[in-house]
Amino acid sequence: MKTPLKGFHEDHGAKFVDYAGWDMPISYSGIQEEHRQTRRSGGIFDVSHMGRLRIKGLHARKLLERACSRRISDMQQGQCRYTLMCNEHGGVMDDVIVSRFEEDEFLVVCNAANRAKIVGHLGALIAAGELKAKMEDETEKTAMVALQGPAVMDLLSKFSKEVPSLKRYRFAVKNLMIVKLMVARTGYTGEDGVEVILPGNMIGMVMKLMLSNIDLKSDDAILKPAGLGARDTLRLEAGMPLYGQELGEEINALSCGLDFAITLDKHEDERGERFVGQEALEKTRDAGGPERVLVGLGVDGRRTARQGMPVLAGDAVVGQISSGCWSPTLERSIAMAFVDRAHAEAGTALAVDAERARLDAVVEKLPFYTRPKG
Repeated sequence: MKTPLKGFHEDHGAKFVDYAGWDMPISYSGIQEEHRQTRRSGGIFDVSHMGRLRIKGLHARKLLERACSRRISDMQQGQCRYTLMCNEHGGVMDDVIVSRFEEDEFLVVCNAANRAKIVGHLGALIAAGELKAKMEDETEKTAMVALQGPAVMDLLSKFSKEVPSLKRYRFAVKNLMIVKLMVARTGYTGEDGVEVILPGNMIGMVMKLMLSNIDLKSDDAILKPAGLGARDTLRLEAGMPLYGQELGEEINALSCGLDFAITLDKHEDERGERFVGQEALEKTRDAGGPERVLVGLGVDGRRTARQGMPVLAGDAVVGQISSGCWSPTLERSIAMAFVDRAHAEAGTALAVDAERARLDAVVEKLPFYTRPKG
């Protein structure tokens, strides 16, 4: 599948990869340069491959309370909320962002690789509960673009006074010429910025209007296009989990450092519904927690720890790498790993078995990078 921005990517020299069935740009000028550009000023990311599911109807809230690990009914109109969808065993089916429009209308943004699975899961919950809720998959008729970086809000202030005043995880619906846009102050890079959803057939016009005074190929451009490669290193520096690496159906949701996104202590009458997987997660909690938890690792030297590499304490295997990269911002090797709780304290000395080499490592508190305030 091709996103509505395929021509834009080709015009700017993108290198493409097949990602979850989509022809997506992995990089343009280079992953590290695009990473630094986003931290320094701003990057433009095509995230149209992500699923966009419209949920509405009398039982829309009830459906999402059942599906999501976090409370939904207390969300305000114009609010976004990061949450998980779990299976009956407490594993993570996906991490999603739910946005609330009218009282009984929501938008769920899910990962591209999980779209069909989440559509099927929500459809099964509707049928099982005989719920009056309708789900429309808007993914292929819309586009989604992320503008991320410290210069983004100043740039957007030229088009709207409201958008730069949005709080984090809030959104507004705006009209730009004849186009209706949803602009959310969200993102997955660790930087400030927005994610914009609009009709796919209008994205070319909107991009030309917004970028009319910017030479994207200039060395000092405020914004430049960035691909999936930089998106991955940015999110890793920011300690943000990625489905298929830090999140998965065989990974207990309480292992992932996302307890803020899991509401276990609300009574049923307050939530209205117990979410799928809640009982399994309560058993894990009551038993003292998961055996392994997600930690950050600072890795000595320039070699990168790769997914699946064993983590060692002495000669004993005590964990496994989930993600790793050379950090362009910190200029050192970093990784995330699931390790036994006994070895998860910050400052603990460990090692990575890197295929005939042993890399010294130290447990670090996540995130590795936090954007400067002000």
